Amino acid sequence: MIFNKDTAEKTAELLLQINAIKLNPSTPFLWASGWHSPIYCDNRLTLSFPAIRNYIRDEFSKQIETKFGKPDVIAGVATGAIGIGVLVAEELGLPFVYVRPEPKKHGRQNQVEGFLQKGQNVVVVEDLISTGASSLQAVEALKQAGANVKGMVAIFSYGFEVATENFKKANVELHTLSNYENLLNLAVAKQYITEEEQKTLQLWRENPSRWNV
Repeated sequence: MIFNKDTAEKTAELLLQINAIKLNPSTPFLWASGWHSPIYCDNRLTLSFPAIRNYIRDEFSKQIETKFGKPDVIAGVATGAIGIGVLVAEELGLPFVYVRPEPKKHGRQNQVEGFLQKGQNVVVVEDLISTGASSLQAVEALKQAGANVKGMVAIFSYGFEVATENFKKANVELHTLSNYENLLNLAVAKQYITEEEQKTLQLWRENPSRWNV
């Protein structure tokens, strides 16, 4: 669920401006999953642009307090959301932890890094939602550490049905600054892509694992 339409459109435009989101229907990207995709998203680029990272920080902070109330701790999902998660925690005056994809193989073998007490309310910050699997693994790690996870906020979501189902099954509330639908509409309006390319991008989203195979 997006926070609001104005935020969704502005976030999408900012991501397109700095090439954090690249649209290339004629020369698809290859994802690590093996999927061929006409879109590639790297929201870590936002950290290199102070005005944009501050905008995302401010929108996240407002969204968190509006949707979840002020939590005890902000958690970032490694590695993409650590930077923006720290900025949000600083803005809200809250402690910060981050969650590894899996426990370390050595030392204390932590998966959750930082000081977290059992029973504390946590909101998770994520940079990107695709299927939701890795994001929800982070939520599960926090729960196993004793946290009360209030929900998750993310910069952008592809809006896959499988992600919606995964979050629903896990009973985790998700809010995003922008999403695929708003991105495509804005990309056409601002002439980043043609209407024909928009159709291609819409077809990909319907069945990404089989697209262009």
